[in-house]
Amino acid sequence: MVFSGFQKLTLLDYPGRVACTLFTAGCNLRCPFCHNASLVTHINNEIVYPRDEVLSYLQKRKGLLEGVCITGGEPLLHNDLEDFILEVKKLGYFVKLDTNGTFPEKLKRLVNSSLIDYVAMDIKNCMDKYALTVGIESFNVSDIEESVDFLLQNKIDYEFRTTVVNEFHTVQDIENIAKWISGAPRYFLQNFIDSGDLIGDNLSSVDLEVLSEMKNISTKYVQNTEIRGI
Repeated sequence: MVFSGFQKLTLLDYPGRVACTLFTAGCNLRCPFCHNASLVTHINNEIVYPRDEVLSYLQKRKGLLEGVCITGGEPLLHNDLEDFILEVKKLGYFVKLDTNGTFPEKLKRLVNSSLIDYVAMDIKNCMDKYALTVGIESFNVSDIEESVDFLLQNKIDYEFRTTVVNEFHTVQDIENIAKWISGAPRYFLQNFIDSGDLIGDNLSSVDLEVLSEMKNISTKYVQNTEIRGI
């Protein structure tokens, strides 16, 4: 197991915990607004953080750090992730997983084995527009539905989140998403920001008035809907 990015301290990525963040390379989606294209479409294989190096750092920071966030790319692409998380848990850390929801069986296994403590799942769009939004014409949303249904069983602490892009999302789309995930404990709307490391181009954020309208309509179905990042 190797990682392509390592943020050694974060107060933002793991709600309520001092943590570090690990970035895996590779993703099975091609969302044009992805802000980590260097982890998806043009991976730099010269920048790596080996498993043992990361575990050594975590061993030294026990008592200072509380959590480990694992993001990507899509972490669940990596079949050796489970073994790595097991070692992290042995050190006493809480583990947060960011996922796009396309590997429901792996997600279930990690949750049911108590290997992760928090899940942040991206909801790319309403079901009718999923294929367009993830950049895969033949995309089948059934795995996403399975992951959503599983998280809605509340077996683990979790959040859903959507990056809102002017060219992909309308107020109606957000309402349809909120209906879909109705009953979730929290839903975050993140306005698109051009990181300079995108897969697509010619994309823009939504007006703040529209974003506020999206939040207000979403709260009818997910009471704790918040705007993140502004």
